[in-house]
Amino acid sequence: MKNDHTSKVIAEDNYYFLRSCIRQNFFPGAEKVFLDILRNKLGKTVIDDPHHTTCTGIGYHSDIVPFDTYQTTVARQFALMTELGVKNAAVSCITSYGGYNEVLETWEHFPEQETQTREFLKKATGRVFDIPENISHACDIIYKYRNEIAQLAKYKLVNKHTGTPLKVVDHIGCHYAKIFPDKGVGGAEKSTVLTAMVKAWGGESVDYPERRHCCGFGFRHYLIKNNRSYSISNSKKKFESMEPYKPDFIVTNCPGCNMFLDRWQYALAQIEGKTYSGDKNGIPVLSYEELAGLVLGYNPWDMGFQMHQVNIEPLLDKIGVVYNPDEKYLDIKGNPIGEPLFSGCLNE
Repeated sequence: MKNDHTSKVIAEDNYYFLRSCIRQNFFPGAEKVFLDILRNKLGKTVIDDPHHTTCTGIGYHSDIVPFDTYQTTVARQFALMTELGVKNAAVSCITSYGGYNEVLETWEHFPEQETQTREFLKKATGRVFDIPENISHACDIIYKYRNEIAQLAKYKLVNKHTGTPLKVVDHIGCHYAKIFPDKGVGGAEKSTVLTAMVKAWGGESVDYPERRHCCGFGFRHYLIKNNRSYSISNSKKKFESMEPYKPDFIVTNCPGCNMFLDRWQYALAQIEGKTYSGDKNGIPVLSYEELAGLVLGYNPWDMGFQMHQVNIEPLLDKIGVVYNPDEKYLDIKGNPIGEPLFSGCLNE
């Protein structure tokens, strides 16, 4: 089924969920919320298979994992789907999403690479695979069902004190559509996958000059210690660009971007004594799964919002979300997990 912004096809049901290797460490509740929304709010079938592995994309883009190995690892994911009879992939990570499409594009133009990969996989694991019928990023699926989520929503992206829509800036991960523009909703430069969610849920999507600028992760920008000043300078450029628009929060679709736009605000505040939010807290940063869960009324602490460096409470209060602040640093059994010295960007 075609959507209203692009010819991209997004599968309607029966997904094989391919988790991110880093999202579970940075914001551990996001993927759980995505699965719960699909299964229990939208009535979709999605398989969360414990046998799949990292795609090794970070290693590949850091010139550690050879492309032949990367193709074989991706082929193993496809083999697991084949064995379970699932033909639609729902990919959590932007890097993985770009990588899977790169592999398929390679096989289309260089079929000998696919033949070699099949041989490598058979020799290493004894497995065979079919190419998936559909590969969508997980944000595509939330986008596809944004109106259904709006009908189920408990909250809107509206300031309860003023009655005005919240101002939201989005950030699209580079590997979502910059590599293959036709693979992302709206293309590379005018992606609408996140802005459409914001509008459907009552918010105002605000454009800003550096909207498509890299968050600063860039693999080598951060993984090599001497390059980290380049990484943080990219994020600073984005914050300076969005600052005049006074956004209420940032929404992202990439786990790495989500982490860097959250944590670098703290780092910049400590280095320069400045935030870009007009207060000491910083601009809250949410993934699209967390945002969907927020409007649907999920408990913010069950979603892992206490793992964010920039406090989420100011945003919750604007929306009117009911929450218990005393539960923020409790585990699922109600036991204290310990508290940071302070959260937000600047200490009081």
